[in-house]
Amino acid sequence: MKYKVPVIPGDGIGPEIIAEGEKVLEAAAEKHGFGIEWTEYLLGAEHYLKTGELVSEETLKELSAYQAIYLGAIGDPRVKPGILEKGVLLAMRFYFDQYINLRPVKLLEGVWTPLKDKGPAEIDFVVVRENTEDLYMGLGGRASSGHSRKEFEVVRALYKVKFGLDVDSDSDEIGYQLGMVSREGTERVIKYAFDLAMARDKHLSSVDKANVLSDIYGFWREIFEEVSSNYPQVKTDFNFVDAITMWFVKNPEWFDVVVAPNMFGDIITDLGAMIQGGLGLAPGANLNPQGTSMFEPIHGSAPKYKGMNKINPIATIWSGALLLEHLGQRDAARDVVLAIEQNLREGKVRTYDLGGSSTTSEVGDDIARLVRSL
Repeated sequence: MKYKVPVIPGDGIGPEIIAEGEKVLEAAAEKHGFGIEWTEYLLGAEHYLKTGELVSEETLKELSAYQAIYLGAIGDPRVKPGILEKGVLLAMRFYFDQYINLRPVKLLEGVWTPLKDKGPAEIDFVVVRENTEDLYMGLGGRASSGHSRKEFEVVRALYKVKFGLDVDSDSDEIGYQLGMVSREGTERVIKYAFDLAMARDKHLSSVDKANVLSDIYGFWREIFEEVSSNYPQVKTDFNFVDAITMWFVKNPEWFDVVVAPNMFGDIITDLGAMIQGGLGLAPGANLNPQGTSMFEPIHGSAPKYKGMNKINPIATIWSGALLLEHLGQRDAARDVVLAIEQNLREGKVRTYDLGGSSTTSEVGDDIARLVRSL
């Protein structure tokens, strides 16, 4: 069997880390008797600066024919912040309805954590972040003194919503951002999280800020309670987002599966990355279980390190393991993670962020070797 997988190397360090991910995934594929055919799509800063195009409808249609996309990183200081992120990353997440952002937070053996007296046994949970709604929908703007009106439209696979906003202001200028959660969008991500909890330790923690933002996050909490009635075996608890950042640091062992709205999920997963050893070890997946999913490290493009062959590729390689699992190659995915663990446990081939002096490509070579030798 041969899988066709589109690759978007992206910007900055993206091409370097993707090359190592491809190397390791090919080693796993060879070992387990299947093939991977990569198709490269040059989306990102260079393409935008050259053509003025972010991602075309034609490209999106092409990519929709695939089950999984492998992404390096998007972002470049030559482009105004937000343009590439909204025009490429969010455009793909919304187009493919990748409503789940999945983030394993797992401390591997051989990795230092800043949490005193905590180890791999205490740091092993998964964050399920809703990925298409909340305050990240791109609904906002600015208004000067006087009267103005703005029309917004949200089109999703599940629904279409229109907003008409009239602004009367005597302030010189205001900025505003609109967010929303839908019953359909919230139910499906919470159901996914409950199903994941059933396959793990049957404990699901919900994140919100219902005590202050009651209209949007109180609604989230109500839906969580409704869905939970169908999963009596799963222990549940509610956490305000500010409190859960404290508990991640003090008692990470309390958590098994965590489900959160889009913005709060974005915030707490960066904290999760740090307690598992840093952004260089943090994989991510943008999932549509019935459509096209996308796999990427959660760190950025780090343009100042571009071409230096020094960045840790493990987050990208681990994201590749999630991609293999999504394709149904669970044994190959397991071997990739085991090889990462062995590389870290041995501690001989490490990049600078983990206290070593090895290059990006040397780490990729070592993990590929370990995959073959397992």
